[in-house]
Amino acid sequence: MTNTISQAAISKTILALLDETFETHYGIYLDKGTSLLETLAKIDYVKASAPAGGGCATLAAHVEHIVFYLDVLEKYAMGESVGKQDWGKIWARINTVSESEWESSRTKLRTTYIRVRNMIAEIEDWGTGKSLEGALAIIVHTAYHLGEIRQALCWL
Repeated sequence: MTNTISQAAISKTILALLDETFETHYGIYLDKGTSLLETLAKIDYVKASAPAGGGCATLAAHVEHIVFYLDVLEKYAMGESVGKQDWGKIWARINTVSESEWESSRTKLRTTYIRVRNMIAEIEDWGTGKSLEGALAIIVHTAYHLGEIRQALCWL
């Protein structure tokens, strides 16, 4: 007897986890109002520019890092070569942001998320290539940064 999970069930689960992580409460693992985009909507540019924990990265740097790795993991999930990435560049480059830069950063994150979500929604075969690994990495890594951001808000 072989137990298999349908492609549709995998897609539904991946999309539900992705949606909850970024924008919608389903009660899978987040409390209402605590998704990434909901959390960021409550943060002004002053808080976004403050280093968390006395010298750690700013919230603005976290957001730019999320956009960066979404771009990389989207390519990875689609089987494209991602080459060697400079993962430290964002952390070194992003510190303080102006009000307009913060708004632009959040808009860029939402736009990138929607593009990546649409790509994931189009995946029909989770058993080939790197699509499942890439999608799960996006969810897990974003959840990690969401936790970092929410924890930092306790100190800011």
